Amino acid sequence: MRSIADRFRYLFTSTRGLVLLAIGLVALVTAIWSSLSGPMVEWGVKDFVVRTLGMKLVEAEREGRIISLYHAIAFAVVAVLVYLMTHAIPMRVQQRANINATITAGYMLAMVSGLIFGYFGQNWVFHGLFLVGQGLIFWAGCMLAVALWPWGRSWRQPDPAYARTPGGVDLERVAFFVMTVSTLGSAALGGISGAFFGNGFQSFLAEDLVREPVKDLLQKAVIGHLHIMLTLICIATALLIGRWFDFRGILHKIAMPLMILGTAVISLGAWSVVVTPHAHTIIYVGSVFVMLAALFLVIYGWGRLIREGTAGLRRPTFGQKLAALLRDPLRFGSLWQMVYMNFVVSGVGIFMAVKLDEIFRVWPHREERIALTGHWHSLSALTATILLCYFADMMGLQGRARRWFGWVLILASDVAFAGATLFAIKRLFVTEYGQQVMVNWLMLAIDFGLGAVLVALALFLIWRLADLFRPNGRWAAEVDEEVVQR
Repeated sequence: MRSIADRFRYLFTSTRGLVLLAIGLVALVTAIWSSLSGPMVEWGVKDFVVRTLGMKLVEAEREGRIISLYHAIAFAVVAVLVYLMTHAIPMRVQQRANINATITAGYMLAMVSGLIFGYFGQNWVFHGLFLVGQGLIFWAGCMLAVALWPWGRSWRQPDPAYARTPGGVDLERVAFFVMTVSTLGSAALGGISGAFFGNGFQSFLAEDLVREPVKDLLQKAVIGHLHIMLTLICIATALLIGRWFDFRGILHKIAMPLMILGTAVISLGAWSVVVTPHAHTIIYVGSVFVMLAALFLVIYGWGRLIREGTAGLRRPTFGQKLAALLRDPLRFGSLWQMVYMNFVVSGVGIFMAVKLDEIFRVWPHREERIALTGHWHSLSALTATILLCYFADMMGLQGRARRWFGWVLILASDVAFAGATLFAIKRLFVTEYGQQVMVNWLMLAIDFGLGAVLVALALFLIWRLADLFRPNGRWAAEVDEEVVQR
């Protein structure tokens, strides 16, 4: 008979349990805090939530609250990536345990303390705990970098099908290592600015400063921090999806050096925002390398799905190949979202950069601000859907439930992101006075799409929560499986 202690061990020591707990907390925070904006304000839901929970929403503190909320969610997402990396990448058992325990304590302390400080009165004890939590997360990152050190003889790559140096150094492990070190440096860039909070530095949202001709060094450091952190989360996600698909062969041998170089160049470009006006050019160069590596992953992954789905067919037709590609929405969707990202995020961002002075700076500041905010919201949410595809597969979602969850996740999110993109650049199509009909339809698409995703995620989490109360549910088998693997 499994005890309560066994269930807590599952949630706090196994990879699946740790990821499930973090995603559950993110979903809970998202469900509550999404009631403070959008149509929830007009329907009176915001007032009800504020009164019920006792929130203190002083308007002058709005920027600081939003920053606390974004960081609270980001910490949990980073923890999820760390759990998946310690699970997927060979390392010593004790290193894995130390890293997971440290980042779990760090993100939970930072998340809870940051939200209390931001939304329930500025008790500076909680701000101190917020910083302690971030310190633990940073230390977990340092331990992860040590564990990922790719030049040790224990971690040489013996298989010539994978990218490696002539001496056998695993280039995929190098890519993970470079990404981790870049993340530590980028986190420090933001932390340096935050250290001056209240002493020459005030909270601000980067989109509010986009048209300020003069920015001080601390503001530039925060802007660089924002540029790079989400990019590195995307890179980590792409590398994990590559391991999920067992990325190998000639495309792997081309992609890994590109990913390593691109990660380093993008990071240096983002850090150089502080010192040079040409930082964006450096970032664009690095982005080309990373996007090419992701393209090679998509080509390999889709090719593999088609080969597996048409195995046994002598000369499969186009329709059979397409059916094989779409057979598993989770595996197909994780790669499709990378492709779709170019239409609703990367392509729009490049277009904005090329036409910045000619078009976007002519618009009212509010319109450019909407475009910038929507740009990185879409990127972060798209990355979240990719991780959810990976995690749902890891949790053993099968059959009809797997297909429904996968297709709802992909189609509903894509409808929402298409609506958000069109809303961001709507001034290209309609005038300010003729926009209302278009805005109404786009808001419906965004609300419907994101609502469907949240419902699908809620049902998935309820399924896993119900399983946790079964004496010998899936969770028990997963614990035993992980013990055997270690």
